[in-house]
Amino acid sequence: MPKKLSDNQKEEIVKFFTEGKTIDQLSKEFNFTKLTIVNNLKKNLGKEKYKEFFEKSKLASQTIDLKENNKSFVCEGNLSNKSKNDILTNEIILNQNLQEEIAPANPFMEILPLTFDIENTKQKDLSSVPIGDVNFPNIVYMIVDKKIELEVKYLKDFPNWQFLSKDELNRKTIEIYLDLKIAKRFCKKEQKVIKVPNTDVFRTVAPILSSRGITRIISADQLIAL
Repeated sequence: MPKKLSDNQKEEIVKFFTEGKTIDQLSKEFNFTKLTIVNNLKKNLGKEKYKEFFEKSKLASQTIDLKENNKSFVCEGNLSNKSKNDILTNEIILNQNLQEEIAPANPFMEILPLTFDIENTKQKDLSSVPIGDVNFPNIVYMIVDKKIELEVKYLKDFPNWQFLSKDELNRKTIEIYLDLKIAKRFCKKEQKVIKVPNTDVFRTVAPILSSRGITRIISADQLIAL
């Protein structure tokens, strides 16, 4: 079973992020992947607030870098006129860059690269875990329609897995939920949430699901291969 963020960790991550810490810093400090950190922030802040604070964090980081560059021009003792002019020039450039960041002339919003939200290393390991290697919790929840038919989706319907290949994205999958409240949040009017009290059933019915073209199970941030 994958490690999960505690409620306290979720609150601390949001607090530190809004105070200016970067995704890289939070990932190292809490020992979770960038994908988990970003998903938690988007869930708790909302996408718009998340983008707003991310832009502020990026601006602050650029400001620090520019100031550090200016410091490299300063030496102990008296400065020559040329050195003073160099420092003044860099201060002007710094102020101009800050003004452009605060009130950009270009109305288009920058789209974050996909590699920001996921780790580049070992993407094959991220893509799927064999069902035999998964420690399911005792109880999980699923969404079905009124005829108790499973809700089957394609991997391409899940934004967090868009980095996979086209062949992977066209795989059929079912989703299980570890928390009843989360399952109810995604349940539509014509659907209902059912409780699965014995999760060993997934290993038992894996061949049947595969025969129906269902080869993956999504659970939180984990992709399970049947």
